[in-house]
Amino acid sequence: MTLFMNACAFLFKVLTLPLHVAELIGLFSFYKRVFPLIVYKMSFSYNDKMNEKKRELFRNLSKFYPTKGSLRILEVGCGSGANFEHYPTGCRITCIDPNPHFQNYLKKSMAKNDHLVYDSFIVASGENLQAVEENSVDVVVCTLVLCSVNDTPKVLQEAKRVLRPVSGGAFFFLEHVVSDPPTWTYFFQHVLQPFWYYFGDGCETTRATWKHIEAAGFSDLELRHIQTPLFFMIRPHIAGYAIK
Repeated sequence: MTLFMNACAFLFKVLTLPLHVAELIGLFSFYKRVFPLIVYKMSFSYNDKMNEKKRELFRNLSKFYPTKGSLRILEVGCGSGANFEHYPTGCRITCIDPNPHFQNYLKKSMAKNDHLVYDSFIVASGENLQAVEENSVDVVVCTLVLCSVNDTPKVLQEAKRVLRPVSGGAFFFLEHVVSDPPTWTYFFQHVLQPFWYYFGDGCETTRATWKHIEAAGFSDLELRHIQTPLFFMIRPHIAGYAIK
């Protein structure tokens, strides 16, 4: 199966060469503008199917309230704000995303979720959180983000840097990951990855993201592998939180 899979993957890489060239010469800049609209529309279906999973995950936010003041959440790769409805009333939210074109859709989610306090929207990648002070937030949230960042260990180290040290802030995650071999899901994740990368604006279905989280040096880790009611290529997920 491995030889067949590699041959198929190579074929699809060849077929996507025009897309690769288009990206190199900047023709995909238009898609950067369209992609937030696609994500915004798809987030309703995703949230509906993942509602219970998200509620189960984010109810753990209550464990990380500071002794004084509101819970401070930094959402990395906030997209259109699909997680806002699951955050407790009164939380202070700082949003970061490398794509500035998400801001219009983010404002719509903010208006719908007026139980939260929104501090700022920062255009930056997860690998570069220099706009956020060290030890300044209680929780960092990443959902469907680590599948497309350039340097996963760097993102995790930046999350640790900005989390509070006292009583340990927490890094919350919900990410689709590679399936177990030699399943058909694993096969198609690898074969169709070249197309998926361009459709998903850099998203990769073949990442074993849990290995990076386990190796990041958190003091404690709650991590579960789950199967979700989603399209088969992104059905395998990991969910949980890691304490600084």
